Amino acid sequence: MIRNGRGAAGGAERPGPGDRRPVRVWCDGCYDMVHYGHSNQLRQARAMGDYLIVGVHTDEEISKHKGPPVFTQEERYKMVQAIKWVDEVVPAAPYVTTLETLDKYNCDFCVHGNDITLTVDGRDTYEEVKQAGRYRECKRTQGVSTTDLVGRMLLVTKAHHSSQEMSSEYREYADSFGKCPGGRNPWTGVSQFLQTSQKIIQFASGKEPQPGETVIYVAGAFDLFHIGHVDFLEKVHRLADRPYVIAGLHFDQEVNHYKGKNYPIMNLHERTLSVLACRYVSEVVIGAPYAVTSELLSHFKVDLVCHGKTEIVPDRDGSDPYQEPKRRGIFCQIDSGSDLTTDLIVQRIIKNRLEYEARNQKKEAKELAFLEAMRQQEVQPSAENDGSF
Repeated sequence: MIRNGRGAAGGAERPGPGDRRPVRVWCDGCYDMVHYGHSNQLRQARAMGDYLIVGVHTDEEISKHKGPPVFTQEERYKMVQAIKWVDEVVPAAPYVTTLETLDKYNCDFCVHGNDITLTVDGRDTYEEVKQAGRYRECKRTQGVSTTDLVGRMLLVTKAHHSSQEMSSEYREYADSFGKCPGGRNPWTGVSQFLQTSQKIIQFASGKEPQPGETVIYVAGAFDLFHIGHVDFLEKVHRLADRPYVIAGLHFDQEVNHYKGKNYPIMNLHERTLSVLACRYVSEVVIGAPYAVTSELLSHFKVDLVCHGKTEIVPDRDGSDPYQEPKRRGIFCQIDSGSDLTTDLIVQRIIKNRLEYEARNQKKEAKELAFLEAMRQQEVQPSAENDGSF
């Protein structure tokens, strides 16, 4: 069991209104390749109660029911722990959610998105808690899925960047990737993400730096927000007693200039939500300049600028993008202790391409079979009632 000691969620169980008993909420899942869709589900779940506990499945359980995970269980535990709405993480949670599990952790109910999760034999993993009336549903985030992100890595096109029109190649992929013969279901398929101001408001802390807080600025792509980023931001956060960490996110075209290929895998709008969901980040600059300028430092009243151990690519004119904070003596390099990079994640996916494609097709086939069975159940009673009077 991993409890969070600080962050937006607070880490401590708060009393409900009028000193009523706190409402304890349970969520569980694979949380593989954690993205803002997962974070949004946990945000909604946290809003339904006072204390959120998240169970994360093991590699063995996921492989049995779904297929090979991209990240190890230890990586997945840490990623979920870093999401600011999570109060507690339960490692090795059972794949099928039972009343026994809810009672063990003193949870009132569990929350899941309005899609379905099935066991290896096609059963609804939430069947027991649904029948007991201890199940709540939240809205699934449109426009993102692990299936979609895996596909972007395999395609090596730039169609997902924010300024690009969807190419015929990407459109064809969006219509077919992970799609099994016989149809397309509403959950596994790919849809386009549309950013709105409301989404940003829901994810943002809305807090300004307070007197006595140390304003720390970091900048980068933060693409496919992962453990390497979390480890780095956690270390940055520990540099001060009262840190206020601002993350500057570069435009897609800027990232593509210094990273090449089809990077970034996630566009600027998507990367913004992923970083805002992290408990170690207070504010995000959407489309930050590549060079950390005097104007930027003065505007945000920055006390310290940090960068990881990754290579610092010179600006387009050949200058050091960190020359101003270095001149002021406020630049600091941080070793996150993690060797995981976005490149390594993509390499993992490409190495196991056939397995992931097969996993997606198998998952969709199960979901379609479940949907068809549900439709048959709905049709059958009405047919039996015809002429029965």
